[in-house]
Amino acid sequence: QVQLVESGGGLVQPGGSLRLSCAASGFTFSSYAMSWYRQAPGKERELVAVITNTGGTTNYADSVKGRFTISRDNAKNTVYLQMNSLKPDDTAVYYCKARVRYGLGPRVDYWGQGTQVTISS
Repeated sequence: QVQLVESGGGLVQPGGSLRLSCAASGFTFSSYAMSWYRQAPGKERELVAVITNTGGTTNYADSVKGRFTISRDNAKNTVYLQMNSLKPDDTAVYYCKARVRYGLGPRVDYWGQGTQVTISS
């Protein structure tokens, strides 16, 4: 039922920019916070950015603070990650995540399949 469809990954030179998109369906998008994670080869998956349901509050990993911006368009059920001043260490598979609660039950995490971002000369 819940579906997250990511797009926008690709190959970019150091210092370049890229914008990732995640289109959501199957839940009331505007009621839930959304997150971006990434996983580089041989490393643990790490939280990159979080945005509250209205977009009023955002949080970032220290490694991307000042360079990345998370945003959302609730009318389009889409969350974005604008990535600027990209570095080789940003190379990873980037994942979109939604944490959804059904009634008063437990919160359930849903993940996109990931999109590859490669920063290289």
